[in-house]
Amino acid sequence: MTKTTLALLVALLPSISYAEGDAAAGEKSFKKCASCHSVDEGGKNGNGPNLYGISTRGVAANADYKYSAALTEFAATNSLWTDELLDAWLADPKKLVSGTKMNVKVAKEEERANLIAYLKTLGSQ
Repeated sequence: MTKTTLALLVALLPSISYAEGDAAAGEKSFKKCASCHSVDEGGKNGNGPNLYGISTRGVAANADYKYSAALTEFAATNSLWTDELLDAWLADPKKLVSGTKMNVKVAKEEERANLIAYLKTLGSQ
């Protein structure tokens, strides 16, 4: 299965209502992510990129971060982080993009919805 086919399948899956995710709970869950990612406007990158504005930004689009070749290639056919794409990424980044640097999974669907709701509060909508 190609990465493009996988991304298309993800987009066609029944979607979770991310608008109903609990941003406050997502902010608490994000503390696990903070060892690698910052979320402050203009904040520095860590082992992972700064995620401020991720919900309105392109995939692999932080100019100050060196993404893996795999994620850069994936971005060529998946230009924006949609809720569904973020959900698939958080569920299993290596399954979505083989060769990515990120290796942390968020198994619980509700926790992913909460994280996405929180990330959507960061930056302009």
